[in-house]
Amino acid sequence: MVDSSDDEFRTATDRGREVMEREPRAVSASYDRETGRITVELANDCTFIFPAHLAEELHGADDEALSGVEVDGAGFNLHWPAIDADLDVPALVSGVFGTRAWMANLERVLA
Repeated sequence: MVDSSDDEFRTATDRGREVMEREPRAVSASYDRETGRITVELANDCTFIFPAHLAEELHGADDEALSGVEVDGAGFNLHWPAIDADLDVPALVSGVFGTRAWMANLERVLA
């Protein structure tokens, strides 16, 4: 007889494997002081680049703080220890750079 906890574990493991394969994950990240952009190398061999000032959590941070970007959380998170900021990689790749209010204001500014 198979224990239901074994089935649950297998289901959770399968779901986790799917997420690891499907969702964008960072393998490295860096900040370019000259352009003010964050470059994220993804596990699928793609590169995602965005201006740091677009991200709500990074707005107003100086070059030194932005240069300290780290990949965290199996590649699903970017972390800046100097300013205690975190950005979700799948959200960034989807174009989400902050809260709804931030995004609404960003859309007005960029229009």
